[in-house]
Amino acid sequence: MKILIINGPNLNLLGKREPEVYGSETFEAYFEKLITQFPSIELSYYQSNIEGEMISKIQEVGFSYDGIILNAGAYTHTSIGIADAIKAITTPVIEVHISNTFSRESFRHQSYISPNAKGVIIGFGLKSYELAIQAFI
Repeated sequence: MKILIINGPNLNLLGKREPEVYGSETFEAYFEKLITQFPSIELSYYQSNIEGEMISKIQEVGFSYDGIILNAGAYTHTSIGIADAIKAITTPVIEVHISNTFSRESFRHQSYISPNAKGVIIGFGLKSYELAIQAFI
């Protein structure tokens, strides 16, 4: 099974950015734990702060992977382009968020990704990614 994790803008700052919201662990360190925890899964990781690059990556793997775990960050609430890319591919996408977006600012309550996703996992910290992998299994 091949699963790609795609993280969007500012998620490269995990471990430094607002630790009270996002925790103090870097995603790279957490990703190594996921690889150890799921040795039978071929896990890949991609991060970009640029919307078009994320769309290109979704299109690149969207017919050849078994799943995409997508944390589009702020693009969740603004990007029709990412939503359209998900709609155009056959690989299922699970939308994840580290924080509970519904307990935050009201603009974070709207997701353009959710209607095109297989499922949504919100608010379990970095464990949200693990839960998404388990959902694909």
